[in-house]
Amino acid sequence: MGVISIQNLTRDYGLGKGIFDVSFEVERGEIFGFLGPNGAGKTTTIRHLMGFIRPRSGECRINEMDCWKKHDEIQKQLGYIPGEISFFEDMSGREFLKFAADYRKLDRDNRMQEMLDRFELDPKGKIKKMSKGMKQKLGIAAAFMHDPDILILDEPTSGLDPLMQNRFIELIAEEKKRGKTVLLSSHMFEEVERTCDRIGIIRNGKLVNVDFVEKLRERHMHTYTVMLDTEEKAKAFAKDFEGSRDGVKVTVSAKQSLETIFMDYYGGGQND
Repeated sequence: MGVISIQNLTRDYGLGKGIFDVSFEVERGEIFGFLGPNGAGKTTTIRHLMGFIRPRSGECRINEMDCWKKHDEIQKQLGYIPGEISFFEDMSGREFLKFAADYRKLDRDNRMQEMLDRFELDPKGKIKKMSKGMKQKLGIAAAFMHDPDILILDEPTSGLDPLMQNRFIELIAEEKKRGKTVLLSSHMFEEVERTCDRIGIIRNGKLVNVDFVEKLRERHMHTYTVMLDTEEKAKAFAKDFEGSRDGVKVTVSAKQSLETIFMDYYGGGQND
């Protein structure tokens, strides 16, 4: 069983809304991308993992503990960034982080200051006066400060500018090297492509594919055959595009980007 395990999880809200028979596992030390548009079921799945929602059918476990029955114990062990972060708005950022540290009984030897420095956040001001990006940085600091082995991140770069998004991607890459287990829910293709080992694609509450990123690209590879006027031109073309040549005929294979693969599942019309 994986560190994170979801088996036949269903939550039917009616009118086609909810999640339906969702199953996947995240192995120890793996970065798993959970990809889908808004409303596809990513947050509903994650709320089950956090023990906020009781499964109607199926089950979910973290470290082999039932996420509903053991939610208090599980929540203390992991780092979590919700899709919509709620704070005590009258607190300052510093007060909130102290509250989070006290809740987890952390000593002073934690990663709070490291996160504040990395994301260039001054937490002194009142949270209610912070921008969306500042609040997101505060959420990141709270999720990582206790150095958890498991991280569940729901749209973690929402509201961050491109520089801070890149710093977050670098942070995830570092955590991967340290053996952390991460479930990363996102619709940001670059951060998924740059960090994740495998991805699960969810559509209308149903998991439509789970695979390694490279295998997805290989399965969705396009092959083109081009006829050139002369063998000399064919040689040059094959060299430039890393193709194979047979006389004046050149065959070139092109891997699609993750975004293009995603649109194959979500493009509508002929792809529906």
